[in-house]
Amino acid sequence: MIPLSILDLSVVTSGTPPAAALRNSIDLAVHADRLGFVRYWLAEHHNLASVASPAPDILIGQIAAVTKRIRVGSGGVMLPNHAPLMVAERFKMLEALFPGRIDLGLGRAPGTDGATAHALRSRLDTRDGDDFLERLSELVLWETREFPPGHPYNKVVAMPDDVPLPPIFLLGSSDYSSELAAQVGMGFAFAHHFASFDAADALVHYRARFQPSRWRRAPLGILAVAVITADTDAEAERLASSADLNRLRRDRGEYAPLPSVEEALAYPYTERERVAIARNRARLFVGSPATVMQKLQPLITSSQADELMVITAVTDHEARKKSYSLLADAFQLHHVAA
Repeated sequence: MIPLSILDLSVVTSGTPPAAALRNSIDLAVHADRLGFVRYWLAEHHNLASVASPAPDILIGQIAAVTKRIRVGSGGVMLPNHAPLMVAERFKMLEALFPGRIDLGLGRAPGTDGATAHALRSRLDTRDGDDFLERLSELVLWETREFPPGHPYNKVVAMPDDVPLPPIFLLGSSDYSSELAAQVGMGFAFAHHFASFDAADALVHYRARFQPSRWRRAPLGILAVAVITADTDAEAERLASSADLNRLRRDRGEYAPLPSVEEALAYPYTERERVAIARNRARLFVGSPATVMQKLQPLITSSQADELMVITAVTDHEARKKSYSLLADAFQLHHVAA
């Protein structure tokens, strides 16, 4: 069976304030470690009422310290928000503290709105337009030490200098990151849960165009999907009602904590809104383990994904843990004793 990993946004709900959401992330990571998941990635988002985690590197350290086996990484660091040297230093430090267990996932979006992005970058050396490729090149150079002769950065060393950068993955929801990850020979993670681009096209293209590099000898394509699983289809549908209402609100530009199931079930949906929910369900896999497996398998097969990364956003923390437990059993993960 395909390996399973987790992408966690530290979701804030109507009944779970941000601080509690962060503690839930740590608890869920310990649970995932015991279930046999391969990776646990944390996202970077800013000024979103529904996401408590703006600094994945901090949470990575906390989670790696209380888990034993699972790889912990960023899904991802939004590189345009950060000086490449700082990213190199922080992730080399994490790699030094937790050798062989850290991943560095990089995104090219700001992870927020325009005003917040400006506030994040107002003291950085900003460039006009999309400068992701330039920042990625600089990050690589901090590792390879191949700055041109006479370059002032030749006298600067990213510490600790006795450990390498952890494995780098480029994150994307289109063919741009797919092509770039293939060209530079890095891992690639495709965000099916919010992409409009075809996941199979992106991942198959990445695999076909991959060029071996110092970073990776063979392609590693991760398919990130949104899944809500429960004992029965009916219970899973009930839990998913929160995500349905939340998606409607986000499409209207309303960013609020994930609503409760009770609020979602009581909401007076119009026919147009029900059509939108049905359309959005193309990005959300809901049901019992058997139902979800049946829905997921065609996408896994067509995308040729090496690994499935699951994001589950429900209001009840125990229901979220159970959803991952059911998936672990369905995918026959090897559980590890506490």
